[in-house]
Amino acid sequence: MPTDAQQACFEAGIKFGSLYHQFAGTPVSPASTGSLETAMAEAIENQPHCESVSVDILDDRVADAIDHEEGYAELTGSLMEVEMRIDYEGTTVRTRMAMADGYPRMRLVAVEA
Repeated sequence: MPTDAQQACFEAGIKFGSLYHQFAGTPVSPASTGSLETAMAEAIENQPHCESVSVDILDDRVADAIDHEEGYAELTGSLMEVEMRIDYEGTTVRTRMAMADGYPRMRLVAVEA
């Protein structure tokens, strides 16, 4: 059986997978980043053991990614930074997603009992 810390880390992975794969490809423009950030955070916070989610869609990167006259880009990991806090049976896991070496990395920041 997994430890509480291992289960908390697993829960964090489930939340990141859900966030990334549910929202990747969503049309986004600098005018819509705020509402999309809120929708993403609130959707993931509905999941069990998820205490907080912070989504920061980077307006400057979104603007740079718009390459057609329709005025939007498709959301990718390179356009956002995400932090989550998961609490499972007294263990808190803090996570962060940010670009590293050209790829969106989802990492554990801390595991606290």
